[in-house]
Amino acid sequence: MKLKGVLILAILFMGACSQPQQTTEFISHGKVGFPVTADDNALLDSIQYQTFLFFRDKVNLEKGLFRDRAREDAPSSIASTAFALPTLAVAVERNWMLREEAAGLTYNALKFLVNSEQSDAVDATGYKGFYYHYLDMETGKRTWESELSSIDTGLLLMGVIFSRNYYSRDNETEGGIREMAEVLLSRLDWSIFNMGPETNQPKTISMGWRPEDGLIDWGWYGYNEGLFLYILAAGTGMENIEESYEAWLSTYTWKTPYPGLTHVAFPPLFGHQFSHAFIDFRGLVDPYMKEKGIDYFENSRRATLTQQQYAIENPHGWKGYGEFCWGVTAGDGPGEDYNFGEYEFLGYAGRGAAGPNYNYFDDGTIAPYGALSSLPFAPEIVFPTARYMLENKGDSIWGPYGFYDAFNETAGWVNDDYIGVAQGPMLVLIENFRSGLIWDHVMQDPIIQKGLNKLGFEYLD
Repeated sequence: MKLKGVLILAILFMGACSQPQQTTEFISHGKVGFPVTADDNALLDSIQYQTFLFFRDKVNLEKGLFRDRAREDAPSSIASTAFALPTLAVAVERNWMLREEAAGLTYNALKFLVNSEQSDAVDATGYKGFYYHYLDMETGKRTWESELSSIDTGLLLMGVIFSRNYYSRDNETEGGIREMAEVLLSRLDWSIFNMGPETNQPKTISMGWRPEDGLIDWGWYGYNEGLFLYILAAGTGMENIEESYEAWLSTYTWKTPYPGLTHVAFPPLFGHQFSHAFIDFRGLVDPYMKEKGIDYFENSRRATLTQQQYAIENPHGWKGYGEFCWGVTAGDGPGEDYNFGEYEFLGYAGRGAAGPNYNYFDDGTIAPYGALSSLPFAPEIVFPTARYMLENKGDSIWGPYGFYDAFNETAGWVNDDYIGVAQGPMLVLIENFRSGLIWDHVMQDPIIQKGLNKLGFEYLD
């Protein structure tokens, strides 16, 4: 291992290796406990802390808007802001930030969202209670002609739901957070996203709307990160949501990529992670999954193990893939400038791997957050993967905010940027594995309980 890699690991373990090996049982899936050592905890502390620094630094403190990327010219992404809200609470619980500071920043974020312009103007911040995907970091107005996003607003509101339950103290700031959260959650007009019979995916929830040309003719269908969106919509009063959810379920793809790993397939890993960042699906089934006999948590576990097996078999012969180097998901890529011979590379793309009988784009690009965000589902393979990546590649894929977004050994390329929707899920899902912090505060919310009940969710025996 190179010198820089040694220094990285020395910082990561912070002396834990010299301490006695203490084992603690954490609930990681179903009722099965996973043993976590002092070294494991030190590793997770370090990864989470370095990741948190992204959100500490890349923020407009006055408006509570967080950058989409680390680049200084990047706008805010409401999805990045969505994951930042629970991240602040993790920082409080881990003693990296004072509660008053986190509450103040959360207050500023919600105050901006409540008071920002809601209209059909092309430079408004939002419309009908929803928000544009990308906002100017300084003005908070729509940028890049981005869409009024159902999924990204949904993620944002999941962060709001978490915040109103976490900040429960009797003081002006935390009381204000709860009051503004109620405003944000009660003014949604879901009718703007209704997919009529003339659209591509009738009855599903549209992906978005633009003031220039109206509804985006593409809906949330075929299992992916949109699972939570239907639960949120049901809990906040979307009309005919049961029919919409049936349309969503009807487009699932049930596959057996490898023996023993049958699941509802979605090749990019993030689709198996984002909903679980907020909702604890352990033991929860809807009518579809009840018939299949597994819950959504087990489904994500099987998808994670499928990715590892795919990397081991490595059908396309990508350099670097293996038992402890996997994680094909959405993120940046080398791009066509790195093309050579028969190899072609994309830039930003939703890459995926779901086994030999599911043809999906994969160009040899690995995103470390893809593996790390799967920690709750399969800790027995994620821990050694994290260590392998740090010990063998840490000198090139680790930087000031932790793991870089992505790398591709075949192309000889590393993306030394950071993306909020990679940083956030990684930190949040690690925390859910360790303490269940986000799950505990979201699952108690009446909106989530109403949504689950309305869509027919129940717990497996």
